[in-house]
Amino acid sequence: MDSNETFSAQLPQPTAARPLLGLTVLVIEDSRYACEAMRLLCLRSGARIRRADCLRSARRHLQVYRPSVVVIDLGLPDGDGTDLIAELANSTPRIQALLAVSGDTHLEADALSAGADGFLAKPILSIATFQEKVLSLLPEDRQPSGPRVLDTSVVTPDRIALQDDMAHIAEVLEDPPDAHALDYVTQFLTGVARLADDEPLEKASVALAAKRALGEAAASEAATLAGMLQQRLSHRMAI
Repeated sequence: MDSNETFSAQLPQPTAARPLLGLTVLVIEDSRYACEAMRLLCLRSGARIRRADCLRSARRHLQVYRPSVVVIDLGLPDGDGTDLIAELANSTPRIQALLAVSGDTHLEADALSAGADGFLAKPILSIATFQEKVLSLLPEDRQPSGPRVLDTSVVTPDRIALQDDMAHIAEVLEDPPDAHALDYVTQFLTGVARLADDEPLEKASVALAAKRALGEAAASEAATLAGMLQQRLSHRMAI
């Protein structure tokens, strides 16, 4: 295991301009667009980032090194992020900060109950919001000394990552999706659409989620969503 992640005395100390300097953040997020936003937030804050797109990949990372902070999306393709939160909350040595993220704010209570130290609602683009939340979860020796000016700017993730996300979900919808796949599509795409400020796509995803919640057939809503994704992908190819 990487001892640099375990002994904080050996790590660079945070500064006013880079308050997360010396930290390694493991981001467990299946959306490439959301992960790109998190990469920029960490970069602007001084933290190093490692990435995993599913629970299996995250567990492989954690066998090799111990990050300072773990950011866990609650909806992942191979399971519920709260399962990993519970594992890490009870591990020794414990991760300094476990931060759950989701576009579904009603999941905050579940995340905190599982052992998360904090929760952030997607989309997460504000540097100040990200820094303040992470710092609020860290011990005294990882806090920057002296006054600090809040960076009120926001990050702008690469739109190519957004196209990759849309292509991924379009592929999931190509074959008749089962119930699990539809639930995954709504969770994934609602967050991505909100991050991209794509209101029509978000509304279509929410409509599909509403039908799923009622236990009703949602073939029409799924077809509408698939068509909207193809339109956006075709527009990108034309450009």
